[in-house]
Amino acid sequence: MRASILKNFGLFAFAVILIFTTGFTAWAQSADADLNQYYRFPLSVGAGYRNLQALSGFATGFKVQEFGAEFRVPLPAVPTLQPFLRAGSATWLETGSAGGGQFDHSEAWAALGLSLSTRFTRNFELGVEAAGGLSQTVFNNLNPGAAVGSPGIVAEAGGRIGFVPFYNMAVDIRPSFRYGQSLGPLDEFDGFSFGLGFSVSWRFGEDPDSPASAIRALRLASGKLPPVFAAMQSFYATQPFATVTVLNEERAELRDIEVSFFQPGYMDAPTPVSTLPSLAPNASVEIGILAAFNQEVFRTEGTTPLAGELIIKYRSRGRPAEQRFPVSYELLDRTAISWDDDRKVGAFITPADSALRNYASYVRTSLKSDTLPQLNAPLQTVAQLYAALGRLGIIYQADPSSPFVRAQSGSIAVDSVSLARATLSRGTGDCDDLTVLFASLLESIGIETGFITVPGHIYLAVNTKAAARDYRDLHSDRSMTIVVNDQLWLPVEITLVGKQGFVDAWRRGAELWRLYDGDAAKRGFYATADAQRLYRPVALRESDLGLQYGAREELSAAWKPELARLGDATLTELASMSAKSNDKRDWNTLGIAYARYGRVKDAEAAFNRALRIDPAFTGAQVNLGNLAYMQKDFRKALSSWQAAGKALDAQGKGNSLSAQMILVNVSLAYNALSDFNGARSSFEKAAVIDPERVREFSYLAGVGAGSGASSGRASEQSDSIVFLKDE
Repeated sequence: MRASILKNFGLFAFAVILIFTTGFTAWAQSADADLNQYYRFPLSVGAGYRNLQALSGFATGFKVQEFGAEFRVPLPAVPTLQPFLRAGSATWLETGSAGGGQFDHSEAWAALGLSLSTRFTRNFELGVEAAGGLSQTVFNNLNPGAAVGSPGIVAEAGGRIGFVPFYNMAVDIRPSFRYGQSLGPLDEFDGFSFGLGFSVSWRFGEDPDSPASAIRALRLASGKLPPVFAAMQSFYATQPFATVTVLNEERAELRDIEVSFFQPGYMDAPTPVSTLPSLAPNASVEIGILAAFNQEVFRTEGTTPLAGELIIKYRSRGRPAEQRFPVSYELLDRTAISWDDDRKVGAFITPADSALRNYASYVRTSLKSDTLPQLNAPLQTVAQLYAALGRLGIIYQADPSSPFVRAQSGSIAVDSVSLARATLSRGTGDCDDLTVLFASLLESIGIETGFITVPGHIYLAVNTKAAARDYRDLHSDRSMTIVVNDQLWLPVEITLVGKQGFVDAWRRGAELWRLYDGDAAKRGFYATADAQRLYRPVALRESDLGLQYGAREELSAAWKPELARLGDATLTELASMSAKSNDKRDWNTLGIAYARYGRVKDAEAAFNRALRIDPAFTGAQVNLGNLAYMQKDFRKALSSWQAAGKALDAQGKGNSLSAQMILVNVSLAYNALSDFNGARSSFEKAAVIDPERVREFSYLAGVGAGSGASSGRASEQSDSIVFLKDE
């Protein structure tokens, strides 16, 4: 008997090892899924066989074989709990009796029980169970001629190792311990026994993995999406390009909803769109679709019809499900734009284009000798590029199919904006094309730009970096500039390029801006940097444009008349104002303006006019020294500045901001004369007064110390003298 028990235990151990070894990989792959819910079944019917070996209470050895049937009904809400009804018949034969032994008998029994079962892979289950019930034994040989029987109770507990080859069938190995007790006087068979058996059961229900049972809880309200614009590629990665409505048509709540979008050929992987903890029965939700398109969107031309997939994963009644909805839309190439948000034009401004940077740098280098160091640098740069592009033959040409005026008014939905390199190569463009071209060129060399929109039009704005209070440094008319964050911006009507001069374009831009002073809601101002935080520049396929830039002499010939007209536009009105007021400060301001435009004799006359009104006017004295410095007469400049500094000291103004600027100029003069000790000493005195104000001249503290960087910096800044507007 002991050998039989050991044999049963050995078979049991082998079965456990085999099942766990086979199922481990599958368990690791499906550990995050609730397989009990997913593969739950309403009812199973099975039959089984068990061999029992006595552990205690039996006087002799018996061979016990048992056959039974079972009905199992898992609880719908908790399918791991499975009540069952089990009934069967057992035959007890004394060892070697072959059915003729005195105590050979049969036993019929029925029991109710509860099983706790868990499914750890698709094909394997583990469980424990317990049951209790009644039995009836019949001894045919105990009393010859009459059958003797006795009622009893049975209780058992055990385990279940299940193999499920397919959804509707299960094969179980069942080790168990059984206790039986007679309710009559015959108690020879009371006690414990160990059994090892197997069973086969049929499970009713539909396989959730079959196509017929696939969950289709969701419905998409519409599968047609609005068009997408290639130029908005980066925008769509964080902002929805469309919104769809998803409806839960089930009577059960859906949980753990994950939505993604995929476009084959134009995405490297699905883009996560949204996650929802739940969606109530018959409820709907609006979902914005994000799309992380790859660079392939920039290789299309015209309109490309596409069909993408909205992928939704969720759990329904504990079962994981996935639905894929086809959605159709059109992809418009990278020249297309809709004017629902004027900031979108920022995506077409491409400062990283090396062809644009090369051209802008060529213009600046060619005109370096004609550039005035005291005149506002952004103002000169935009005027130089305006003149150069006019010389190159760039002109305005309206787009007959989708001009900005119609697109912005809403009569059509889509406009076309050319990239700067295309406009530069073609030589023509409408207002948005030319705005993009000029802004791209300026941004490529570090000049901050923006764009202005008014009804039916878009044009350029340039940040001069000048403080709002210094508007006369640019133009005597304050209305010629726009103040943004206390900095002065120039509005430039770039459609006049090649037809009228820069001053005309500047004046026209200011007029358009002022036209809507009474209805500011109709105009918009957008800094390119701000727009590109939301609408990043489109990707480029760079190539050599093959442009003929023109000879440097030709560029100079185009620029000098523009510079003269620019000076005339500013200086004529200032001269008139000074003559009318005859105020020393106005004459000093006029002299500074003349000096900025390189008109040294006119500047000298204006400063002397101020000194005739007030011979002690320090500002004019300093500025006369500036003129000497500009003409490379460094000793005369130094003498003039030192005299002005002594005058301020005598007035008790030795620590004033004017005195500080004089000390900076003195340092510059010493540096130009290679008196580096004097240069450093003067700058150190200036820095003591207000170090922040002279930060840009800090290189003067290190001149002559053998530093190549300091020497180079000093050379670059040799003309950056400071004009005084007041004492």
